[in-house]
Amino acid sequence: MKHQASSKKGELIYGVQPVLEAIEAGKELDKIMIQRDSKNEQTAKLLSTAAQYKVPVVKVPQEKLNKITRKNHQGVVAYLSAISYASLDNVVSECFNQGKTPLILVLDRVTDVRNFGAIARTAECMGVDAIVVPARGAAQIGSDALKTSAGALNYIPVCREQSLLQTVKYLKNSGLEVAACTEKGSDKVFHQDFRGPLAIVMGSEEDGISDDLIKVADFLAEIPMYGKINSLNVSVATSMILYEVNRQRHA
Repeated sequence: MKHQASSKKGELIYGVQPVLEAIEAGKELDKIMIQRDSKNEQTAKLLSTAAQYKVPVVKVPQEKLNKITRKNHQGVVAYLSAISYASLDNVVSECFNQGKTPLILVLDRVTDVRNFGAIARTAECMGVDAIVVPARGAAQIGSDALKTSAGALNYIPVCREQSLLQTVKYLKNSGLEVAACTEKGSDKVFHQDFRGPLAIVMGSEEDGISDDLIKVADFLAEIPMYGKINSLNVSVATSMILYEVNRQRHA
């Protein structure tokens, strides 16, 4: 028997068949949560289909699914994405075709929904061409993120990528310089030249930018701080470096 599934963006659907049908119908799913010990033919088909369509899957204990919904979820719960994800290839190509200087923002495991929404709002205001997030380990882009972004997520493209490392390498091969904004930087942000094609990498709230991304960055940019607290909220830090990019480009 089929279970009722919502078709509104950002809402919950549950049950193996409704989730499977949502994927095959081309609906954007933020993520699928599958009961950790679930092993049957239907679950195997769902996992295979999710992999085919590159939908993130997280295996969780049954207790977590029960907290999300008390209905008969059959060990499967998914969230419809509140947005439609864009193709990074198309975004970069369109920028160059239009004679624009690309500005791409890469968020490495930013998980707080409010931070993500605030970043999206700033990015849209500062002329960022796209925000790149990882398929796993990123904030859920639902109604809360849309609200926090003040509607910016309706305008700025968001690209979901399986590997940020491969994505950063692709951006470099496409002619963009990659700046990692980190306290490990050797130069202050206002000493860097941000006027060319650029990708900025911002790190997670917990441990900053991954070491593998720092290694492939063209340069590390540090925001100078003079107080006793030697750290900034990631959304605030993003605002500061994007302002510096625009100051240089439009001075």
